[in-house]
Amino acid sequence: MRYNSVDKLQKYLQEKVFSYTQSPKKAAGRALGTIVEIITFYLLKSWGLENSISIEKKVPEFGFPEITHNVEFSLHPVLKQYKIEIDNDGSSITSTKLINSITSNYNSLNLDKKSNNNLLSKDGTIRNACTIGTSEGFYLVATINKKQKNKYYITINKQWNKPYCIFECKRVGIEEGCKKGPQTIEKAKQGAYVAKTVSSLQKVRLPSGELYGIIYKNNQIVKSEPYYELLNEVIKSNQYDFLEDFILTVGVVSNHGNWFTAENHNKELKVLAQAYDWLLFLTDEGITSFISDVILESKKEYSAIKNAFHASYNKDKKGSTQFTKVKMNSQADSQLTDYFIKNKNKIANWFNLISPDGENVTDLLKLIDILNNKEWSKIIK
Repeated sequence: MRYNSVDKLQKYLQEKVFSYTQSPKKAAGRALGTIVEIITFYLLKSWGLENSISIEKKVPEFGFPEITHNVEFSLHPVLKQYKIEIDNDGSSITSTKLINSITSNYNSLNLDKKSNNNLLSKDGTIRNACTIGTSEGFYLVATINKKQKNKYYITINKQWNKPYCIFECKRVGIEEGCKKGPQTIEKAKQGAYVAKTVSSLQKVRLPSGELYGIIYKNNQIVKSEPYYELLNEVIKSNQYDFLEDFILTVGVVSNHGNWFTAENHNKELKVLAQAYDWLLFLTDEGITSFISDVILESKKEYSAIKNAFHASYNKDKKGSTQFTKVKMNSQADSQLTDYFIKNKNKIANWFNLISPDGENVTDLLKLIDILNNKEWSKIIK
């Protein structure tokens, strides 16, 4: 079953999956928004960034840390890793169990607080990028690397609490019976505000329209150059003063209501393109291809994904949701990971680049790799 537009797909979902709800169109729209977030998470995972990912962390504004913003995905320097094995005995994998596996006393890790999160629950639900403890300067985040019959192989990452990159997903829709509503531009403005305020590398627009960047050191302006030249210079630098509060901002936007395309930008898309360092456009083809492949079609190799989706959104659902960016059925997680690895080339074509001009998604990945692979333990002293 294939659809050539998200609108047609949403109509199918509202009629066939969410007809029991009070507002089927809204429910289908929210589910599509969740799917965009899931696509983004497993894209990052397929890029080899899982150990750096945190989900829904508070990021402070540069120069005014009293204001923080929750971002969907943030990528953090990994200062230290612990590789552990946990018995696969059917019990939950709790934060306490994980911390005890690397120390008998969590205070020895200088944690301010131990989390109550479960990396794996008894019903087989994984918590992606599971935070098991926090301190003023770092998070402890656990991920399952491999599952075997008798063992789970797990990495516990000591992530610096300042991210080097954030990803946010923006999807807006038309309310039933309404024309293009003000909520769309407000959502775009909210995302743009966050993108413009969290990084030490700030944007300045000249009267000519040319974009310049300014970055500070010791409260003095030390650099002011064309924005993307300075952006690349900062990314390649190993200077703590440049990197301490620098954040590469990436937006992932998806269409709804045929208001815009990657070639024909409306006001919302222009606002986002001016704010984020990189803006990716997830095409209708990408969303519909993903949903058709793993949810609508009944391929055995992806049956757990389909089952997790319907178990989470069926009117007779029992237990907690197991199909979000945060919580995912463990079998569905394995199948999604496999799907993104097997279809890496196809998935890369799901995204069009809105900004910057003349670049592609591969260029973005190269920049993220530079940041991810820095010797952060030496830079952060």
